[in-house]
Amino acid sequence: MGLSLDYSTGQTPLDDEESEGLKIATISTVGELDEFEQKNIEEAVLWAVGTKIKVDKLLSESFIKSLHKRMFGEVWKWAGKFRQSEKNIGIASWKISTELQVLLDDTKFWIENRTYSEDEIAIRFKHRIVSIHCFPNGNGRHSRLMADLIAEKVFDRKTFSWGQSNWNLSNETEVRSNYIAALKKADKGDFIDLLQFARS
Repeated sequence: MGLSLDYSTGQTPLDDEESEGLKIATISTVGELDEFEQKNIEEAVLWAVGTKIKVDKLLSESFIKSLHKRMFGEVWKWAGKFRQSEKNIGIASWKISTELQVLLDDTKFWIENRTYSEDEIAIRFKHRIVSIHCFPNGNGRHSRLMADLIAEKVFDRKTFSWGQSNWNLSNETEVRSNYIAALKKADKGDFIDLLQFARS
């Protein structure tokens, strides 16, 4: 494959085998890759927003996988499949399914017991699923769409604006810097900045 990827701060590098999973042979630059991924994601967003999804279906491993496949399946062969490699972030790959189930159960508990505000439930889910890091790539974008769907489908709230980023927080910008700083605070249990960023 003729694609050489330069990674921004906080992005997860692909291993050689994962890089070979690119479906579109003509892609040779990061810009072209971003363009194809963005088109695929926009199609997934349109599908998700226009589809009725019950809470039990939304908060299931099968939905988590199928949403990732809808977001990246036109571009990557491994879309919708849990990673089998170890990364600079995330838990050991063999623990993914178990830890995801714990998160799904916790989230259902938070919803039923109103443990946090509606926005905070969605944002805590988003933060924790990224820390699990289910997939070889696309975890941040997948987690943001999941948070949007929790806000919309579970709580009948507007989707998040994510700093008005139009989904692409992968480029080195001030918006991305603010996002990364908010994520680092959330890593320490302080979700205030991430909640504010999500609605900014």
